[in-house]
Amino acid sequence: MNAFPAALRRKLPLLLPLLLALAIGPRGALAQSSIVRLDSPAPKAVNLDFEEGELGQVPAGWRATVAAFSAETSAENPKSGKRCAVLHGSSSASPFGVLMQSVDATPYRGHRLRLRAALRAEEARAQLWLRVDLAGDRIGFFDNMMDRPVMAADWQTVEIVGDVDVDARSLNFGLLMLGGGKTSIDAVAIEDLGKPIVVAEPARPLEGRGLANLEAFARLLGYVRHFHPSDEAAAADWDTFAVDGVRRIEGAKTPADLARELAAIFRPVAPTVRVATSREGLAAPAELSPPKGDATLVQWRHQGYGGASKGPSPYKSERVRAPFTRGAIPAGFHDPSKPFMADLPGGVVCAVPLALFADAQGTLPHAATRPAAAPTKAPPLVRYTGNDRATRLADVALAWNILEHFYPYFDVVKTDWRAELGRALAAAATDASAEAFTITLRRMVATLHDGHGGVAGPEPSRIAALPVQWGWIEDRLVITTVAPAGAQGLAAGDVVETIDGRPSREALESHERLISAATPQWLRFRALGELRSGPAGSAVALAVLTPAGERKTVTLERTSAAAKLEDPRPETIAEPRPGVFYLDLDRLTDDAFAAALPKLEHARGIVFDLRGYPAGSPEPLTHLTDTPIQSARWNVPILSDPDWTGTPGWDTGGRWDLQPAAPRLHAKIVFLTDGRAISYAESWMGIVEAYKLGEIVGETTAGTNGNINPFALPGGYHITWTGMKVLKHDGSRHHGVGIAPTVPVPRTIRGVADHRDEQLDRALAIAAGAGP
Repeated sequence: MNAFPAALRRKLPLLLPLLLALAIGPRGALAQSSIVRLDSPAPKAVNLDFEEGELGQVPAGWRATVAAFSAETSAENPKSGKRCAVLHGSSSASPFGVLMQSVDATPYRGHRLRLRAALRAEEARAQLWLRVDLAGDRIGFFDNMMDRPVMAADWQTVEIVGDVDVDARSLNFGLLMLGGGKTSIDAVAIEDLGKPIVVAEPARPLEGRGLANLEAFARLLGYVRHFHPSDEAAAADWDTFAVDGVRRIEGAKTPADLARELAAIFRPVAPTVRVATSREGLAAPAELSPPKGDATLVQWRHQGYGGASKGPSPYKSERVRAPFTRGAIPAGFHDPSKPFMADLPGGVVCAVPLALFADAQGTLPHAATRPAAAPTKAPPLVRYTGNDRATRLADVALAWNILEHFYPYFDVVKTDWRAELGRALAAAATDASAEAFTITLRRMVATLHDGHGGVAGPEPSRIAALPVQWGWIEDRLVITTVAPAGAQGLAAGDVVETIDGRPSREALESHERLISAATPQWLRFRALGELRSGPAGSAVALAVLTPAGERKTVTLERTSAAAKLEDPRPETIAEPRPGVFYLDLDRLTDDAFAAALPKLEHARGIVFDLRGYPAGSPEPLTHLTDTPIQSARWNVPILSDPDWTGTPGWDTGGRWDLQPAAPRLHAKIVFLTDGRAISYAESWMGIVEAYKLGEIVGETTAGTNGNINPFALPGGYHITWTGMKVLKHDGSRHHGVGIAPTVPVPRTIRGVADHRDEQLDRALAIAAGAGP
């Protein structure tokens, strides 16, 4: 991968958090495998400064858990002391590497911890991680910085703060590396912050003006957080602000009460924002008038949603500045005296300046007391939980606003997103538990129709599955393969008519209502995976119809081993017909492809199987062309206006530029694909389609591309979504469209029952010269 641009090398790791959060298919299992469990945790953490042990050896007390990655103690530019730890690896052999310790959690039970370390990365992503393992093989707190990786060669100090459950067994922590190159870690510290306070207000419905009040607060929260450029807003703790704000605002009795309370809540972070019951009442503060003499203008510039990523990223949010001289507003800047105005629910309106004047001391007006540049004490020991009503309401407000202002596909999906705010707030108020609130967030995110959209809640991951794999074929739920054990005599081709007495279609559609997808094929694939998944040991009754017409009912048990079950394929590299080669891109590494090139150079046909997600770089594509080729158009929105009211700019600089490579493969080329191919896979297939690099056999891809942009919410919730707009090479729409086959080949029940891969058979025939 190192031969390709940095933007390309970043793209593979960026999908992993989505797959981990959704626990779908073998890629979810792959990401889970980085979460290593050690049978005997140590009594306490050791060698946190890496000063012990021998240079060039694995740091004393630490363990490197992925064979393709090597760890060593190094004297190369440590953050502190004389040594640090370095993790080396090759993304073509494994997508991730781990350096870790596992220690007894008993002394920390019921307490909050802060894990801090210095990280740096070269041609890779470095992420600190902390996981709490509980009794009964369950997972408690887990954070691996997927939403804020370090991707810079300079040392950066990062931290994770999390709560240790009262039944915690072990603490697991260390360095997670994604990509090739190397990463370093130093100055690790674990701090016990004490016992947190848990506030859990019980569920109750919204009454009277409650919903309108909360909607008004949520809307203003987004305007101020993301677009009001005051120093106070830039330094605010928005999680705490949102939770406290929803508690204060719900009970406002009249529009006048609502306006006064909103103004009071937001005044500390946005002293020039005004709220009133009519636009005539929005008197502009004096600080928005041009000052005498020269000054500076400050406003937000968002390249997508910047979040908390450290180092290079396609997304960046920053306050930009320009000189204000002789009364002229610089090009591209808002006039502070002409604030953004909006009608809010509950009978109030707001005026939010999108630019502010500033002097050497900061934005105007100066705060009487300014927040410290960095925390000087431990954060308040409050534990946010989805069992708390205010936390749930705040989470809806925080998440809705990020998506409202930065999701780039509302023009395509046509969702009534403001209506979804009200629905989600009303549901959050009455959700009976943290788990129920996960469903509320999933239902909201599903309306984005974003194949990358997903929600991971604090509840334990579902990594067990039924010992059968199935597909929706000829409008029926059909078993496509069975595990060696536990399938109770079921066979490929059996049609599942009911699941626990419920018609299969109805059971599948119940999952689909909570899944975000841009196309029916990705929606169905995701739902089929969820239908298999569940707690280990849970039992499911299936009523099936065999190809011979026999009906029977069996009870299957979900196991963790069955989560990895896949439909059979040939070996990663095979020659199923003389001179015709098969390469499974889901498993093909760069090294394996390079080793096969001498044979492929003389092949008469090659089938690339991309019914899934590629394991390596797009190196194979460079051997199929005589001229340079590019990826599809990746467009990151550049915004300084709320609600997409302005005309956004677009950063289009992230395209791949791939140069032809020798040897040139002159064989008949065929690509196999289907609805499982998403994101990085569709970048491949988009190139194949645009440059006509081969026939495309199978079914249409998932219709979602672009780097994801995950963020976290109070209470342990994580949301993934697509942060950029991807267009096809000709400028036409990709989202919700995907890459269609030139030779459509649907699966059939008869083919499955006969253990034939009809799509592969057709691809091999074309590669052998039988024509499309």
